[in-house]
Amino acid sequence: MTVDPRTAGAARPAAAHRSRDGRPPAMNDVAALAGVSHQTVSRVLNEHPSVRPATRERVLEAIATLGYRPNLAARALVTRRTGTLGVITPATALFGPTSTLVAFEQAARDAGFYVSVATLRAFSGDEVVAAVEHFLAQGVDGVVVVAPRSGTVDAVSGVHLPVPVVLVSSGREGVELPTVSVDQVAGGRLATEHLLASGRRSVLHVAGPQDWYDARDRWRGWQDALEAAGAPVRAHPASGWSAADGHAVGLELLRAGLPEAVFAANDQLALGLLAAFGQAGVRVPQDVAVVGFDDEPGTAFYSPPLTTVRQGFDELGRRAVQAVADALTGGQPTQQSIAPELVVRRSSASREAADGA
Repeated sequence: MTVDPRTAGAARPAAAHRSRDGRPPAMNDVAALAGVSHQTVSRVLNEHPSVRPATRERVLEAIATLGYRPNLAARALVTRRTGTLGVITPATALFGPTSTLVAFEQAARDAGFYVSVATLRAFSGDEVVAAVEHFLAQGVDGVVVVAPRSGTVDAVSGVHLPVPVVLVSSGREGVELPTVSVDQVAGGRLATEHLLASGRRSVLHVAGPQDWYDARDRWRGWQDALEAAGAPVRAHPASGWSAADGHAVGLELLRAGLPEAVFAANDQLALGLLAAFGQAGVRVPQDVAVVGFDDEPGTAFYSPPLTTVRQGFDELGRRAVQAVADALTGGQPTQQSIAPELVVRRSSASREAADGA
């Protein structure tokens, strides 16, 4: 039987035993049942490599039999680590920040950390300091900041912390903190180059709010691709990230004249565009091609299925956790970027392919 020492006490909760004096099982009880020393049990719980596999299995079986739960507070006094990470993230239900938080929490648990979360409505210096003080009172080993908007990085960089801090943000200029992100510029370039390769001579960009780092970088990737191809550069910023915002832009484009192709800064904007075009009888992709960004669940079932740029949130979470772990062991700050992936569906097919389908 193989048991994870971090969760061994929870393996058989109904089997928890108590000693004759009524107290819960202690490390000495585990040692007595397994026939080993107190120090050996401690080594197993801390995953020390010097313990023989057979001894380790015997200790873990004793832990599961007794329902022993390690005293995390006592362990923290010895190791000066609580196994807890703090995450500061914007108070939003938007797909990108939410997916980043979920991916990080799962990766942290896989690595043996627990996560405490603080959601902020505004990333002011005062709010960041308050969140950090809250985490420090909990004794966190490190802090991860999901920082998607302008000013967030400055607010975090201006706070001195006694624990490692890792940024998840594409706004990295002049930042000395460890940073992980998805390459948003590359994503904007992928989407635009794909639309140009489909035979469209121009690509309009429905941009996200420009106080978001991701929106700025996707704009830059789109612009770089158009300039490299000698194509005209024309953008139409949206007032937000929602499908309603995309629908409003779609109605404006119907009045002003349709472009050959549209790169929308996220899938919700693209959804609104598709709705506006469909209501007006505009055919996608025959009359106008559309590409989104994020590959939200359900994009394969849009009408038509949406070509989009997929972000590797699972990899983003793993790298953020690894960056904290590296910082805890004295590693130097690095800036890591993850390549996005273009997911091609019917909404961006060439006119010939669409007519022949």
